[in-house]
Amino acid sequence: MRQRLRQLKHDDRGSVSVGTSVVLPAFFLIGLLIIAVGRIAVGDGAVQAAANEAARAASISRNATAAQSTATNAAATTLANSDLACVSTDVTTSTSGFAAAPGQPATVQVTVTCVVPLGDLALPGAPATRTLTATATSVLDTYRERS
Repeated sequence: MRQRLRQLKHDDRGSVSVGTSVVLPAFFLIGLLIIAVGRIAVGDGAVQAAANEAARAASISRNATAAQSTATNAAATTLANSDLACVSTDVTTSTSGFAAAPGQPATVQVTVTCVVPLGDLALPGAPATRTLTATATSVLDTYRERS
């Protein structure tokens, strides 16, 4: 009887299964966390690129109305080309610089907001979406006529 107890005490059968069942979910969660952080980082870069492109496109427009539509189109195109799947997108263009007289320095500012989905990763305790926002400013040509 004592010998059987000693054998059971030093028996390692099943320890790999127990170790795997404890460690594998932890590795899986770490992998999902890395994917989520990567998705946010790539999305942040794409939103910043969209804001920069939209501000540049708005700054070469002839008037405030055209600048707003050009900025929205440029941001949408840049986000589509970057394969960023936004749940919703908002482009806000500040065109107050178009009211400045020629010869006066002026700028146009564009803010792009994109809501990125994270719910498909099913990370426990993580939000289903993340809102990414970027703002860019571009200088209007000082000596060009504005309307």
